[in-house]
Amino acid sequence: MSNFLDRRELGRTGMYSSRLGIGSSFGASTRVIEDAFHRGINYLYWGTIRRPAFGRAIRNLAKTHRDELILTVQSYSRLPRLIAPSVELALRRAGLEYFDFLLLGARNQIPSDDYIEAFERLRDQGKIRFLSLSSHNRPLLPEFLEADTQGLSPYEVLMLRYNAVHRGAESEVFPYVPGEGGPGIIAYTATRWGHLLDPAKMPPGEHPVAARDCYRFALSHPAVDMVLCGPANAEQMNEALSALEAGPLAEDERQRLEKIGDWVYKNFRPLHADAGESQKSR
Repeated sequence: MSNFLDRRELGRTGMYSSRLGIGSSFGASTRVIEDAFHRGINYLYWGTIRRPAFGRAIRNLAKTHRDELILTVQSYSRLPRLIAPSVELALRRAGLEYFDFLLLGARNQIPSDDYIEAFERLRDQGKIRFLSLSSHNRPLLPEFLEADTQGLSPYEVLMLRYNAVHRGAESEVFPYVPGEGGPGIIAYTATRWGHLLDPAKMPPGEHPVAARDCYRFALSHPAVDMVLCGPANAEQMNEALSALEAGPLAEDERQRLEKIGDWVYKNFRPLHADAGESQKSR
């Protein structure tokens, strides 16, 4: 059996997640999300865009499977006092008593204590269980990991960009991830915003990378616990799920993806540059 079918604990939460999670932004239907759960995906991320269809899937599944789900709600708020109203609205819309994770999204600096206090109030009210954070500033993440080793970090999960084009995490972040007992690591943008799937962006003589293999690339790194996918329809969801069955990349597959990634990096700008990114760090 492929080890991508085995679940991993996220941080020290006691919750074991599928190796793929689903983000809400790209418009997959309620039925697609529900079907993916019944095929093994238990991490649902009501994130950047809170699609109503995704919320309905959460509501429907939670009626009988709440203990099996890992549910994350995201906040981009730059005002800590606005986090609680946003979470409470999401709870009402999803028909939930609590989310498992509050994600502080796109934090390129260490959040102030006000954000931690906002989380702690929600936690004490039973509305949020754990805190997570995503960043486009990879060089910042080792600071969180070092703080965690000293028992000074509130974050049970860290999210970052990692794909065959942007491999800087391999030198800037992953060496600092403890083998066990540290925060969970989630990767996003596995297809580099679709660039790795685009025939027009391939090196001469190369065919596009399958989305399945983009997910396999990120999942094959031992530091990565889970990869987010953002399906728009059932076909894309099936393609993502096939990565779990296919398992880790063979060495020749990895080399091909890295070669294509180098070409895409050189010739096509990212939609969103990482803070602190350099030509050397990718």
